This record gives sequence, C-alpha cells and structure tokens, in this order.
Amino acid sequence: MDELKAFLELTTMLVTDPRIVVLFCLLGYAVVSDVRSHRIPNRLVLAGLGFGFIYSAFVPFWGHHGFLWALGGAAIGFGVLFPLWLLRMMGAGDVKLMAMVGSLLGVDAVPAALAATLIAGAVFSVGFAARRGKLRQMLANVGRILRIGSFAVATGGPVSAAANGWESVGKMAFAVPIATGTVGAVLARHFGFL
Repeated sequence: MDELKAFLELTTMLVTDPRIVVLFCLLGYAVVSDVRSHRIPNRLVLAGLGFGFIYSAFVPFWGHHGFLWALGGAAIGFGVLFPLWLLRMMGAGDVKLMAMVGSLLGVDAVPAALAATLIAGAVFSVGFAARRGKLRQMLANVGRILRIGSFAVATGGPVSAAANGWESVGKMAFAVPIATGTVGAVLARHFGFL
C-alpha cells in the first residue's frame, strides 16, 4: 500500500510540474548522447534553459519567484561546475547541462542537486577508474590538481595550469552522475527527505 501511495505521489508531481517532466526528459536525452558520443548537444541545453526561463516567468516556482529564480539557479549550477571545467576535470557540456538543471529547479533546489551530483560523480569516477585499472593514477591526478589549482587560485595565476602534465584515465560521460544526482535530489525533496 505504501508503494502505491509513493507511486501516486510521484505521478502527481510529474503531472503538476512541467519543469520536472522537461528536466527528466532532457536529462535522459543528455545521458544517451553523452554515453554514445561524449557530447551534450548545445540545442538540448538551450531548449532546457529557454523553457526554464520562459515558463518560470509566467508560472513562478512559489510566491513571486519566477524568472530571476530560474536565472539564479542557472548561475549557481554553472558557477559551481565552471572551476572543474577550468581544471579540465569535466567538459563544457557538463557545466552547461548543470546550468540548465539550475534553470529548471530554481535557486532553492539546485544546491541539493549539485551536492548529489558531485557525490554521484565521485562514486562513478572511482568505479570508472577502478574498472580501467587506473585508480591510483586518478587519485594522483586529483591530488595534483587540488594542490596546484588551489595555489593558482590563491595567487591569481592561470588555473588551467593545474591540469597540465597529467595522464588522463579516460573520458567518463558525466551526464550520468548529473542525471543520477539531480533525479535523486528531486525525488528526495519531493518525498520530504531534504
């Protein structure tokens, strides 16, 4: 009986909030594209951003928090992952995808999605490197990037220099952790766990 109630609550959420339906559909498409070609199409991100901004202007998240709430969510999503792109730890498409997620979730919900995404990304990255037999190399890369990157940020030097001279362990489709973390955070928030 509890499972049926949970299913009905989830269905109600999807039917009553088009932002979540669009978000889940676009994340699914992004995952398929990233896994197949290691690319997230700009048209997908632009469509999600456009929908998030326009829909929120007419149907605010709550109260009067509409377009600016979506714009702030996009800025937070972009701003948190942008330094990881500078350090070459992820692609530009991943950063833009998280901005799209932010526009559809808004300022108040995007931090949980970001936290869940970063946790999922760490778990997936360790599994990815371990499966390829390159876990030690990945950990060495992360340590080097953190040391040199934080020094570069503190001194105002070029952050991208932190990623030079290290051996990549391979390309991982980061849309998978973004989708996993975002969907998990949305569901956890809906069912009152966040």
